[in-house]
Amino acid sequence: MKKVFRKIQKGTIQVFTCKKLLMTKKKLPVRFTGQHFTIDKVLIKDAIRQANISNQDTVLDIGAGKGFLTVHLLKIANNVVAIENDTALVEHLRKLFSDARNVQVVGCDFRNFAVPKFPFKVVSNIPYGITSDIFKILMFESLGNFLGGSIVLQLEPTQKLFSRKLYNPYTVFYHTFFDLKLVYEVGPESFFPPPTVKSALLNIKRKQLFFDFKFKAKYLAFISCLLEKPDLSVKTALKSIFRKSQVRSISEKFGLNLNAQIVCLSPSQWVNCFLEMLEVVPEKFHPS
Repeated sequence: MKKVFRKIQKGTIQVFTCKKLLMTKKKLPVRFTGQHFTIDKVLIKDAIRQANISNQDTVLDIGAGKGFLTVHLLKIANNVVAIENDTALVEHLRKLFSDARNVQVVGCDFRNFAVPKFPFKVVSNIPYGITSDIFKILMFESLGNFLGGSIVLQLEPTQKLFSRKLYNPYTVFYHTFFDLKLVYEVGPESFFPPPTVKSALLNIKRKQLFFDFKFKAKYLAFISCLLEKPDLSVKTALKSIFRKSQVRSISEKFGLNLNAQIVCLSPSQWVNCFLEMLEVVPEKFHPS
């Protein structure tokens, strides 16, 4: 069955077919780039719906590929930025959206992309190989402007975000400022060519900010310091920064289980401990 693309042309929709995307079991596109394009219309619809896109939003499509997501986003969002690193696909996207006034195609690795300095969302089937880098750029470096969105990514790193014990300082950071939800698992049949791994649809929503952006690096350093030895108890880990009496006070104030492992703290408990450090610990003793 042929896959149909739509091209915006002078206010009308021109329909044409792309023979390179015929669905077969083993045959790859003539020029396989290692990407797996989202072809599941239900998945695309769900990703956009979960992101709650409005006609006021700027939306990034990271790893836009053939434009399967972009072509739907441009109908809703105020501005869509399609980011693609493969030169052949960039050329394809620029031709496809040449007459779409609200689509900008940027040819670069997302890690070198100048992220907007104003509020934006993301709806994307991201390149799986740079998932960690993308998360850091969006949820740490762009904390002040990233409002959330929907991301299709490999299932394994998605599941790590929801582990009962959080060993990664960045994961704690992400949960502090964003509500993360694994919407559902996605099978290989939702992509072409089908990947060998399972995927997932992740929804991200910004929470209310607990403190000024200027403290984000200090907060990450605080988490990193206490997680250097993840097997330590909450009591022992906190004593590396707080005095014994302060640890006892924090425990009573925020209901901490001092005998639990430090990796078992919830995001809200991490924030409370950090804010307490800002208040009672001299700055020269803050982790950096």
